[in-house]
Amino acid sequence: MLQWYDYIFIIVSLIVIILALLQGGKSEGASGAITGGGLNVFAQRKERGSEKIISWMTFGFAIVWLFLALLIMVVNSTTGSGGDTESATESASVAALFLPFIL
Repeated sequence: MLQWYDYIFIIVSLIVIILALLQGGKSEGASGAITGGGLNVFAQRKERGSEKIISWMTFGFAIVWLFLALLIMVVNSTTGSGGDTESATESASVAALFLPFIL
């Protein structure tokens, strides 16, 4: 059975995924990749307005996600030693489900 913190972890994971998808690309797209226009990927580019807000929100929610992942791991390791190993397994599977999308 999923615990309350697992639901919060899922919600924060979805928020991080959505915010990462909302961020603008740094290159010119597929046409820039073919013609070589994307060679300035590491060029300095200032984020302004909503781009900067989304970038900071993504960073903040990623920190919250990391904190929750560590907290869930600690809580499950202390309570999972008894007989509730099913909950620890479900929480670990929830974390493993969203890990590729976050990284």
